[in-house]
Amino acid sequence: MTGRFLRLGTPVRFLAAGALNTAFGLAFYPLLLWAVPGFRTHYLVALGVAQIVCLCFAFATYKLGVFRTRGDLLREFGTFSSFYAANYAANWAALPLLVELGGVPPAIAQVGFTLVLVIGSWFWHSRVTFRARGEG
Repeated sequence: MTGRFLRLGTPVRFLAAGALNTAFGLAFYPLLLWAVPGFRTHYLVALGVAQIVCLCFAFATYKLGVFRTRGDLLREFGTFSSFYAANYAANWAALPLLVELGGVPPAIAQVGFTLVLVIGSWFWHSRVTFRARGEG
């Protein structure tokens, strides 16, 4: 199974890893709330823990399963994390603009933003985060 997955093209592995990361992210937070009763009261702390764990999980799937680089781990993780930090901020700015000024329903606006995020993620991670050594 793993060997078959690794023989797929990079774009297909990228989409598969994105689906896995999405499923993991959707499941992890409720499981964390269920498994650690103290987090039911301190749900924002649980959210922070879940975001850190999910970020690390996503980094591992992209690094090891999609791009399979042997580059500088700390540089790649910093670049990877900065992409998501910038996108969280952009999402907080774009969503109210689309909903309040554009009149787009919130769910549709968020789906549209997510599609832009997926495309941007592909270009950022393939050309910046996990670029081959010696390339620009």
